[in-house]
Amino acid sequence: MDNSLNSPDRSATPAPMDDGAARHLPGKAMPSILLSATEGARVDLAALPGMTVVYAYPRTGQPGVDNPPDWDLIPGARGCTPQACAFRDHFTELKALGVDHVFGLSTQDTPYQREAAERLHLPFPLLSDADSALADALSLPTFENAGLRWLKRLTFIILERRIEHVFYPVFPPDRNATNVMEWLARTARTRVERPWTC
Repeated sequence: MDNSLNSPDRSATPAPMDDGAARHLPGKAMPSILLSATEGARVDLAALPGMTVVYAYPRTGQPGVDNPPDWDLIPGARGCTPQACAFRDHFTELKALGVDHVFGLSTQDTPYQREAAERLHLPFPLLSDADSALADALSLPTFENAGLRWLKRLTFIILERRIEHVFYPVFPPDRNATNVMEWLARTARTRVERPWTC
Protein backbone atom coordinates (compact mmCIF):
# COMPACT_ATOMS: atom_id res chain seq x y z
CA MET A 1 0.00 0.00 0.00
CA ASP A 2 1.50 3.33 -1.07
CA ASN A 3 1.77 6.36 1.18
CA SER A 4 -0.51 4.88 3.83
CA LEU A 5 -0.55 5.43 7.55
CA ASN A 6 0.88 1.91 7.79
CA SER A 7 3.90 2.80 5.67
CA PRO A 8 7.36 1.79 6.84
CA ASP A 9 9.23 4.13 9.18
CA ARG A 10 9.94 7.27 7.13
CA SER A 11 13.03 8.03 9.20
CA ALA A 12 14.81 5.75 6.74
CA THR A 13 13.31 7.57 3.74
CA PRO A 14 15.68 10.03 2.05
CA ALA A 15 14.82 13.59 3.02
CA PRO A 16 14.47 16.22 0.29
CA MET A 17 16.99 19.04 0.10
CA ASP A 18 16.23 22.67 -0.65
CA ASP A 19 17.25 22.97 -4.29
CA GLY A 20 16.04 26.56 -4.56
CA ALA A 21 13.23 25.60 -6.94
CA ALA A 22 10.57 27.48 -4.94
CA ARG A 23 12.47 30.67 -4.07
CA HIS A 24 10.76 32.65 -6.82
CA LEU A 25 7.24 31.96 -5.52
CA PRO A 26 6.75 34.35 -2.55
CA GLY A 27 5.07 37.53 -3.76
CA LYS A 28 4.01 35.99 -7.06
CA ALA A 29 0.46 36.68 -8.24
CA MET A 30 -1.71 33.63 -8.78
CA PRO A 31 -2.51 32.95 -12.43
CA SER A 32 -6.16 32.52 -13.34
CA ILE A 33 -6.43 28.80 -14.15
CA LEU A 34 -9.47 26.58 -13.65
CA LEU A 35 -8.65 23.33 -11.84
CA SER A 36 -11.01 20.37 -11.49
CA ALA A 37 -11.92 19.62 -7.89
CA THR A 38 -13.03 16.40 -6.24
CA GLU A 39 -16.25 18.08 -5.09
CA GLY A 40 -17.30 18.49 -8.72
CA ALA A 41 -16.63 22.19 -9.19
CA ARG A 42 -13.81 23.94 -11.00
CA VAL A 43 -11.67 26.20 -8.85
CA ASP A 44 -9.71 29.30 -9.83
CA LEU A 45 -7.25 29.96 -7.01
CA ALA A 46 -6.73 33.50 -8.33
CA ALA A 47 -10.41 34.31 -7.77
CA LEU A 48 -10.68 33.26 -4.13
CA PRO A 49 -10.89 35.99 -1.49
CA GLY A 50 -9.14 35.76 1.85
CA MET A 51 -6.46 33.25 2.79
CA THR A 52 -5.94 29.94 1.01
CA VAL A 53 -3.61 27.07 1.93
CA VAL A 54 -2.58 24.75 -0.92
CA TYR A 55 -0.43 21.72 -0.22
CA ALA A 56 1.04 20.22 -3.38
CA TYR A 57 2.04 16.56 -3.30
CA PRO A 58 3.29 13.97 -5.80
CA ARG A 59 0.60 11.28 -5.56
CA THR A 60 -1.63 9.42 -3.20
CA GLY A 61 -1.56 5.66 -3.52
CA GLN A 62 -4.41 3.20 -3.52
CA PRO A 63 -4.67 0.09 -1.34
CA GLY A 64 -3.24 -2.94 -3.12
CA VAL A 65 -1.60 -0.91 -5.90
CA ASP A 66 2.19 -0.95 -6.16
CA ASN A 67 4.28 2.21 -6.11
CA PRO A 68 5.94 3.40 -9.31
CA PRO A 69 9.45 1.98 -9.76
CA ASP A 70 12.03 3.22 -7.21
CA TRP A 71 9.43 5.48 -5.58
CA ASP A 72 10.82 4.91 -2.10
CA LEU A 73 14.27 6.07 -3.25
CA ILE A 74 13.02 9.51 -4.32
CA PRO A 75 13.66 12.07 -1.55
CA GLY A 76 10.36 13.27 -0.12
CA ALA A 77 8.13 11.19 -2.41
CA ARG A 78 6.48 9.12 0.30
CA GLY A 79 3.99 10.43 2.82
CA CYS A 80 1.11 11.91 0.84
CA THR A 81 -1.60 10.17 2.86
CA PRO A 82 -0.16 11.20 6.27
CA GLN A 83 0.13 14.76 4.96
CA ALA A 84 -3.50 14.81 3.80
CA CYS A 85 -4.71 13.28 7.05
CA ALA A 86 -2.83 15.89 9.06
CA PHE A 87 -4.56 18.70 7.17
CA ARG A 88 -7.84 16.85 7.71
CA ASP A 89 -7.25 16.49 11.44
CA HIS A 90 -6.21 20.14 11.86
CA PHE A 91 -8.80 21.57 9.47
CA THR A 92 -10.87 23.24 12.22
CA GLU A 93 -7.75 24.76 13.78
CA LEU A 94 -6.62 26.12 10.43
CA LYS A 95 -10.00 27.79 9.95
CA ALA A 96 -9.75 29.29 13.43
CA LEU A 97 -6.38 30.78 12.46
CA GLY A 98 -7.99 32.67 9.59
CA VAL A 99 -7.69 30.22 6.69
CA ASP A 100 -10.67 30.54 4.36
CA HIS A 101 -9.83 27.67 1.97
CA VAL A 102 -7.70 24.52 2.06
CA PHE A 103 -6.84 22.43 -1.00
CA GLY A 104 -4.59 19.54 -1.89
CA LEU A 105 -3.01 19.72 -5.35
CA SER A 106 -1.46 17.04 -7.55
CA THR A 107 -1.09 16.06 -11.20
CA GLN A 108 -3.33 13.02 -10.71
CA ASP A 109 -6.71 13.17 -12.43
CA THR A 110 -9.92 13.96 -10.57
CA PRO A 111 -11.43 10.43 -10.50
CA TYR A 112 -8.21 9.11 -8.96
CA GLN A 113 -8.15 11.95 -6.44
CA ARG A 114 -11.83 11.46 -5.60
CA GLU A 115 -11.15 7.92 -4.40
CA ALA A 116 -8.52 9.23 -1.98
CA ALA A 117 -10.67 12.16 -0.81
CA GLU A 118 -13.58 9.83 -0.01
CA ARG A 119 -11.46 7.08 1.56
CA LEU A 120 -9.61 9.58 3.79
CA HIS A 121 -12.78 11.59 4.60
CA LEU A 122 -11.14 14.88 3.64
CA PRO A 123 -13.21 17.97 4.55
CA PHE A 124 -11.65 19.93 1.68
CA PRO A 125 -11.27 19.32 -2.08
CA LEU A 126 -8.29 17.97 -3.95
CA LEU A 127 -7.42 19.88 -7.13
CA SER A 128 -6.13 18.26 -10.31
CA ASP A 129 -3.38 19.88 -12.37
CA ALA A 130 -3.27 16.90 -14.72
CA ASP A 131 -2.14 19.00 -17.68
CA SER A 132 0.45 20.86 -15.53
CA ALA A 133 -1.08 24.22 -16.46
CA LEU A 134 -0.61 25.66 -12.96
CA ALA A 135 2.75 23.96 -12.50
CA ASP A 136 4.00 25.56 -15.71
CA ALA A 137 2.48 28.98 -15.02
CA LEU A 138 4.12 29.16 -11.58
CA SER A 139 7.21 27.11 -12.47
CA LEU A 140 6.48 24.79 -9.57
CA PRO A 141 9.20 22.26 -8.72
CA THR A 142 8.52 18.89 -10.34
CA PHE A 143 10.26 15.58 -11.01
CA GLU A 144 9.77 12.70 -13.41
CA ASN A 145 9.30 9.04 -12.63
CA ALA A 146 7.88 6.17 -14.68
CA GLY A 147 7.46 8.51 -17.63
CA LEU A 148 5.17 10.85 -15.69
CA ARG A 149 5.64 14.31 -14.23
CA TRP A 150 4.93 14.77 -10.52
CA LEU A 151 4.82 17.82 -8.28
CA LYS A 152 7.48 18.03 -5.60
CA ARG A 153 5.96 18.41 -2.18
CA LEU A 154 5.46 22.05 -1.18
CA THR A 155 2.81 24.16 0.51
CA PHE A 156 1.98 27.74 -0.31
CA ILE A 157 -0.25 30.28 1.38
CA ILE A 158 -2.22 32.63 -0.85
CA LEU A 159 -3.37 35.90 0.65
CA GLU A 160 -5.65 38.04 -1.49
CA ARG A 161 -4.61 36.28 -4.70
CA ARG A 162 -0.84 36.51 -4.12
CA ILE A 163 1.53 33.91 -2.71
CA GLU A 164 2.39 35.09 0.78
CA HIS A 165 4.59 32.24 2.00
CA VAL A 166 6.00 28.91 0.80
CA PHE A 167 7.01 25.81 2.75
CA TYR A 168 9.67 23.96 0.75
CA PRO A 169 10.93 21.37 1.04
CA VAL A 170 8.26 19.71 3.18
CA PHE A 171 9.58 16.98 5.46
CA PRO A 172 8.31 15.06 7.26
CA PRO A 173 4.96 15.34 5.46
CA ASP A 174 2.83 14.58 8.52
CA ARG A 175 4.26 17.70 10.25
CA ASN A 176 3.32 20.05 7.44
CA ALA A 177 -0.10 21.09 8.78
CA THR A 178 1.40 21.80 12.21
CA ASN A 179 4.18 23.86 10.65
CA VAL A 180 1.60 25.88 8.74
CA MET A 181 -0.39 26.52 11.92
CA GLU A 182 2.74 27.62 13.77
CA TRP A 183 3.57 30.07 10.97
CA LEU A 184 0.01 31.41 10.94
CA ALA A 185 0.03 31.94 14.71
CA ARG A 186 3.43 33.65 14.59
CA THR A 187 2.39 35.87 11.68
CA ALA A 188 -0.84 36.83 13.41
CA ARG A 189 1.12 37.94 16.50
CA THR A 190 3.50 39.96 14.35
CA ARG A 191 0.64 41.74 12.63
CA VAL A 192 -0.91 42.61 16.00
CA GLU A 193 2.40 43.81 17.45
CA ARG A 194 3.36 45.77 14.33
CA PRO A 195 0.10 46.91 12.73
CA TRP A 196 0.09 48.43 9.28
CA THR A 197 0.05 52.22 9.25
CA CYS A 198 -0.82 54.69 6.50
